[in-house]
Amino acid sequence: MKAKNIYKIIVVIALPLVLQGCFVAKNYNRPEVETEALYRTDQLPQDSLSLASVSWKELFTDPILKSHIEKGLSNNLDIRVALENVAIAQAYLKQGKAGYFPSLSATSSFTRTKNSENSQFGSFFSEPLEQYELSAALSWEADVWGKIRSNKRAANASYLQSVAAHQAVKTQLVAAIADTYYQLMALDSQKKIAEETLVARKSSLETTLALKQAGQVTEVAVKQTEAQVHTTEIIVIDLENNIKLLENTFSILLAEAPKAIERGSLEQQDLNPELQTGVPYLLLANRPDVMQSEFNLINTFELTNVARSSLYPSLTLTASGGFQSLEFDNWIDASSLFSTLIGSLTQPIFNQRKLRTQLEVAKAKQEQAFLNYKKSLLTAGQEVSNALYNYEAETKKLKARKQELEAYALAENYSEELLNNGLANYLEVLTARQNALNSELNLIDSKYGQLSATVELYRALGGGWR
Repeated sequence: MKAKNIYKIIVVIALPLVLQGCFVAKNYNRPEVETEALYRTDQLPQDSLSLASVSWKELFTDPILKSHIEKGLSNNLDIRVALENVAIAQAYLKQGKAGYFPSLSATSSFTRTKNSENSQFGSFFSEPLEQYELSAALSWEADVWGKIRSNKRAANASYLQSVAAHQAVKTQLVAAIADTYYQLMALDSQKKIAEETLVARKSSLETTLALKQAGQVTEVAVKQTEAQVHTTEIIVIDLENNIKLLENTFSILLAEAPKAIERGSLEQQDLNPELQTGVPYLLLANRPDVMQSEFNLINTFELTNVARSSLYPSLTLTASGGFQSLEFDNWIDASSLFSTLIGSLTQPIFNQRKLRTQLEVAKAKQEQAFLNYKKSLLTAGQEVSNALYNYEAETKKLKARKQELEAYALAENYSEELLNNGLANYLEVLTARQNALNSELNLIDSKYGQLSATVELYRALGGGWR
């Protein structure tokens, strides 16, 4: 009899192994997406090297900026939230890996039952019945259709998705800190130019008053010069305000209260790396948000496997045993031992269409994830192309701005000489001065624009998280 029972148990355990070839779950294969034409540029050759492979510690040479980035990566609140998401996903991953293990529970109980005298058994058992029990139960489900395996893979994909999301936050943060840092220095340079211009225009106002007293200019020239002084004062005020607001924004990136930000000067910045984009296919491995989208696709793919497997029978082996006695003195005794072994095969038949709906919803979510994956790749290609064209445009504008500034500076000098010799209208002098100031401020904008485009290209290629 015992040998027969052992034989039955072996059959029940071996049956799942025989059915392993009947997997319903499918294996994930990366979908084919077009990557050849993601970049739109006529300037840079595409090779296996990419700017994204350069660490931010090597790309940025300013030690103050490096210090700010390190502080931001340590303290930024978005980074810390992303890290907690990674911890959550890691916990679910451990749970998914434990899916193959059986569940085991232990129970210790005392039951006292007193039947009603008018009940079916009350006339036979008028005295209270007491029972003591100490038992353990073990349950194990065979992964016949790959449901447990798919759940494990889905949890792993979810974990990797959270890791990629953390990397995406790092990329965004590094780029935001660098761009804001360069913008602050650009505003500093513009403020310095505006303040020097203000001093010069106040001096010019004194000169104009002297010329009026000498009868060489009218009161109109005096008022126009005075208006230019006030115009420059307004420019200085606006720049000072913008600097304060930008410092507040920078402080938030560092997870600190608003304060003054230590920084260098725009002239000291040396950010001229080789703008290598690499082949577009590298975005699949470099862009954290693209990787995040693919891991989300893998997660939904595996959950579709789980939903499909739920339509098929589940094979479960359950065993329980322990001590059970009506007398406390005989509770832990060989005669109180009991055991139960159950092997079951359960096929869902009618469940209010819940399982079928679950499968249809899972398939729809998988298609959504695929479309989002494809969109993230297209968006990445667009951002790389935009950054390349912005860098090219700002480089050309920078050269033209320098030539423009030289021309306006000469025009300002010539107009003042002509005015002193009575050969020019004072309005021409005022126009030349204003054009020269605007040109200087625009030159600073182009310098910042070139730096900003480089940072954006670095971010768009997926750099900053390594």
